[in-house]
Amino acid sequence: MADTTKKLLALMDRPNEPLFYPKGDDNLTFNLPDDYLENRYKNMNVSDRFGSKGKTVNLKPITLPNLDLPLRLKKTDSFSVFVPLHREMAARLIDVLLAMRGIEDFISCAAYCRQNMNPLLFNYAYSVAILNRDDTKNVNLPPLYEFFPDRFLSHGVASRARQEANINDAVPGIDSQPIEIPLDYTASDLDEEHRVAYFREDIGINLHHWHWHLVYPFLGPRRIVAKDRRGELFYYMHQQIMARYNFERLCNKLPRTRKLIDLRKPIPEAYFPKLDSLTSSRTWAARPPNITLQDIHREFESLNFDIQDLERWRDRLYEAVSTGRIQDQEGGNVSLTEAKGIDDLGNLIEASSISLNRNLYGDMHNLGHVAIGLVHDPDFKYLETFSVMADNATAMRDPIFYRWHALVDDIFQKYKQTLTPYSAQQLDFNGIRVASIEVNSQNSPRNQFSTYWQQSDINLTRGMDFAPRSNVFARVQHLQHQPFEYKIQVMNNGQPRQGTVRIFLSPKFDERGVPFVFNDQRKMMIELDRFEHNFQSKSNTITRRSRQSRLVIPFERVFRDLNDTSSAPGGINEFNFCGCGWPEHMMIPRGNAEGMPATLFVMVTNFQDDRVNQDNPRGSANGCEPAVLFCGLRDQKYPDAKPMGYPFDRNGRSGVDTLRDFLTPNMFTQDVTIKFTNMVAPPGAASRGASGQSQQNRGQQQNRPRN
Repeated sequence: MADTTKKLLALMDRPNEPLFYPKGDDNLTFNLPDDYLENRYKNMNVSDRFGSKGKTVNLKPITLPNLDLPLRLKKTDSFSVFVPLHREMAARLIDVLLAMRGIEDFISCAAYCRQNMNPLLFNYAYSVAILNRDDTKNVNLPPLYEFFPDRFLSHGVASRARQEANINDAVPGIDSQPIEIPLDYTASDLDEEHRVAYFREDIGINLHHWHWHLVYPFLGPRRIVAKDRRGELFYYMHQQIMARYNFERLCNKLPRTRKLIDLRKPIPEAYFPKLDSLTSSRTWAARPPNITLQDIHREFESLNFDIQDLERWRDRLYEAVSTGRIQDQEGGNVSLTEAKGIDDLGNLIEASSISLNRNLYGDMHNLGHVAIGLVHDPDFKYLETFSVMADNATAMRDPIFYRWHALVDDIFQKYKQTLTPYSAQQLDFNGIRVASIEVNSQNSPRNQFSTYWQQSDINLTRGMDFAPRSNVFARVQHLQHQPFEYKIQVMNNGQPRQGTVRIFLSPKFDERGVPFVFNDQRKMMIELDRFEHNFQSKSNTITRRSRQSRLVIPFERVFRDLNDTSSAPGGINEFNFCGCGWPEHMMIPRGNAEGMPATLFVMVTNFQDDRVNQDNPRGSANGCEPAVLFCGLRDQKYPDAKPMGYPFDRNGRSGVDTLRDFLTPNMFTQDVTIKFTNMVAPPGAASRGASGQSQQNRGQQQNRPRN
C-alpha cells in the first residue's frame, strides 16, 4: 500500500506542472499513454528524460468515460463549488472517479484528469473521491496549503519562495531561511475589523472549513452526500463558528456581528485579501467599502440570477420556519419535526442534492457567496474572477462571510425558537450532582486560560511549480494557548452509571459590559469538549487534558511534516477523515491583557439517553475520534443522540432570565478569565506551551499591541 499511497499523493504534487515532471519526494515520473496527452507531448519517452531522477510509473491504459463536462473548465479558469456549473462539473468527475473498479484504474483515470483538467477542479474532486473510496479512504490527505499556498499566504510569497529554492539548489548545504509572514498584512488597525484578522485569516481555521466541505460535499452520489445528520452538522458547525467569531470580537472591544438582512444596502466592510492566484495568474479581487450587491449575469460561468432571487429564497425559508413545514417537490408538506426538522432545514438552506425542494427554496447560501464574491464585476465587464468569498478555502478570511452566515444562522435560530424549551426535569440527571469545575495550566493562576502568539513553519515545496525541489518554509504567526486541564468533581447518589460530560465556554458580559441574559448567552456558548465517563457511587474526580478534546484536531495535523509518520497520534493515515476538525491552537479565544471574564459551564447527562446504536462496528472508524463534535465518525452515525449544541440549542424555559436560573443539579458554572500576553513563542514550542522555553517578547516589534 505504501507504493500506491506515494502514487496517489504524487498526483496532487505541484498542480500546475505536467504530470510527467518528477513528482513527490521520490521523484516519481508518470509515463502516460499517448491518448492522455496533448499533441505536443505525444511520443515523448519520459524515462529517457526524467528516468535518472526517480522511478517511472507506467500507467494502465483504460477506456475513459465521458468527461466532456469537467473538461470545459480551462486550466487557467477559477473554480468554485458555490457556482452551480462548477458544482455539476465536480459532481460528474467525482462520479467517474468513484466508479473506477480497481486502484490501478482509479490511478490511471485520475492521472488523465490531473494532466488535462483545471487543477483546482481536479484537486477538489480527487480529494472527495479519496475520502470516499473503500480502497483509498485511509490514505493521508495533505492539507490544501501544501499544494495551493496562494490561498493561505500573503502576496509575493510564491516569488520569494522560488528565489529561495533556486538559491538552495545552486548552493548545496546552505541554510534555508523561512519567509516570515507578518501577522498584519491585509490592513492596519485603522480598520477596526482588522482587529480580528488573526482569526479570519488563520490557516487552521480556513483548512477546517475546506476539509469539512470535502467530508460533507453537497453534490455527488447520494451515498457520499446523505451522511448521517449532515444538514444539522452544517447548521451546528457554522453556528459555532459564529459564536467563536463573536467571542473574538468581544475580546477586541467590537460588537457582535450584524446579519446581512438588507441585500440592497451598501456593505460598509471592505476586504483587500493580498493573495495571488497561481492557477489563473491573477490577484484575488478586493472589495472596496460601501459597495452594493448587483444582479449577476455572467455567461462565462453560466451564472444568471438576481438579488431578488436571493430575497425570495430567504423569505421562503423564513416562511417554512414560521409555518413549521416545507413544501416538497410533489407539492406535499413535510413537517419540521423536533427530531428531524433541523436536519431537513440544513439541507434546504445549503441547497445540497438531498434538499427536499431546490426549485422552490433555491440556492440562497451558495449563490449568496457568489453574489458577494462577484460584486466587483457582476456582468464580467472587466473579465475579473471571484474574490475570496466564493472559494470555501478562503471565504472565512472576509468579514462579510460572518455577516452572511449571521443571516443563515438567524434562520436556524428562528426555527429553534419554535421548539418547546427543555423543562428542568428533561435537563436533570437524577442522582448526579456536579460540585465543581476548575481549570489549571502551568504557570497560570487557577481558572485562567492563558493565550499568546506562536510562530509555526510550513513547507511550500509541494506547491512550487517549475522550481528546484528543495525545502522552502514560510513562517506564520497565529494564536496559541497554554495547555490546560479540567478538574471536575461529581457526586453520584446512585449505583455506578455512565454519563456524558459536556463542557462549554462563553463570555460573561456583552459589548456594553452588561451581563448576558440567558437567551443571548446561550448563542455565545462555544463547545470545548464532550466525552463519556463511568461514574462510581459517591464522589468522582474527573481530570481531562485540553489535548483530549473531541472538538479539535491536534496541532501537528495542521502544522506537520508529511514524511513524519509519528507526527499525529495513531499514525499519518489518520489525517484523512480526522483532518476534519477545529484546529487545536484556536480552541480558546484570545481574551485580553486585563483578563477577559468568561463563564465555564459543565453538564453531565445520562449516557443511556445519549447512546447511538451504530450500524457499523466501532473499528471501522480506525480510532478517528478527536474531532467528532464538528465532523462525526467515518462510516457511522453521529455519536450523540442529543441535538447538537444541547442544552443551549433552545430558548430557556419560563422564568429563566440568566444562566444561573437555567442550572439544574447536574450542571455547574465557574467564573474564569482569559488572559492574553502579547509575546511570540518560537516554532516548535506548541507542544510544551509558552512556559519553560525561550520566549521572544517581540510583540512590540512585529505588530502593534491590540488591547
